[in-house]
Amino acid sequence: MKTVLPLFIMVDACGWEILRGDPFLQDLAPRRRRLDSVFGYSSTCVPSILSGRWPVEHRNWCYFVYDPKNSPFRSLRLLRWLPTALTSRRIVRRLLTRLLKVHLGFRGYFDLYNIPFRYIHLFDFTEKKSPLQPGGMNRGANIFDFLVSQKIPYFVSDPARTEEENRDELAARLGAGDVDFAFMYWAGLDGLLHRVGNRSPEVPEKLRRYEEWIRTLLEAARGRYQEVHLYVFSDHGMANCDELLDLKSRIDALPLVMGRDYAVVYDSTMARFWFFNDSARTRISEALRQEPMGRIVPDAELREMHALFEDRYFGELIFLVREGVLIVPSHMGERPIRAMHGYHPTDPHSYASLLTNQASVPDGITAIPHIYRLMESEARLALERNAPSPQA
Repeated sequence: MKTVLPLFIMVDACGWEILRGDPFLQDLAPRRRRLDSVFGYSSTCVPSILSGRWPVEHRNWCYFVYDPKNSPFRSLRLLRWLPTALTSRRIVRRLLTRLLKVHLGFRGYFDLYNIPFRYIHLFDFTEKKSPLQPGGMNRGANIFDFLVSQKIPYFVSDPARTEEENRDELAARLGAGDVDFAFMYWAGLDGLLHRVGNRSPEVPEKLRRYEEWIRTLLEAARGRYQEVHLYVFSDHGMANCDELLDLKSRIDALPLVMGRDYAVVYDSTMARFWFFNDSARTRISEALRQEPMGRIVPDAELREMHALFEDRYFGELIFLVREGVLIVPSHMGERPIRAMHGYHPTDPHSYASLLTNQASVPDGITAIPHIYRLMESEARLALERNAPSPQA
């Protein structure tokens, strides 16, 4: 029997406000802590957790960036002649996404979303590797690089599998006692919240299901591990979207041409601009200053959030909407969804959560990049305590 199993379970979007008043895991992980998130989406949060670094350090931020020289999508521009009614359909985009991911050899999360084929040749995609694998960061190492370097046998969930399949695979591995560290990533709650919002009765139902799954994993570990150090955490929360902003129409009405005067990516809660002349910079900046649903984020504030990229790779100007506003249509989708994340980290529904069965968590664990410290510390503990006894 092994001494200890560090079990880290990330429940995507299970934020501090989602858990307010809910008894989620009170018996299994009774100690709770609110954590600061980072500025960005899951494309930012997950790498920050896995590497222990901030966006400006690991450079996994937003997915699409203006970079025509390195764009892998130039051939897709031919599709601009097809009817928008066809090319904007989600089922068509998903099929193209799957085919293109294989063709380009991308290993991380990839989605074409709603980038118009007329302009797709202007953009590159930033997550070509998987942060859930060794060597998967855009810059620097992650926890899996550490585990491999220390020869620690581990489990990590496979995004290509369902939540249930990953649960069963980990349960089997725990029953065999052949791992010394486990990282489970469940993304189902995130998708549910996007669809139904954070007040739906389906949300506590999903939490109860996760509780059952965690009990199953702990039961599988019984008899193989003397202790299970359980950490359940999230990357961010989820805010209901009660206001819609058609920012694209406001910008399109200006006497400017996309691709000639400027480039832009309309994310769900922010718009990121690159300018090719002073007129475009002035006109767009003025239009954004007149929009009451959001604001231009100043460099000083971006620097405080560790998201000021000096090379402006992810955008020269960042426009962020207030919590509860959704940019529609955007390059993420043409139709509204019920809830979203990616707002300012100090907005109430941005805060993440940490739950554990351990007696104490160091005071310095206050933000999601700090979870890496817990993972590395627990991995070192498992390496030390699970080492085979020397032969007599």
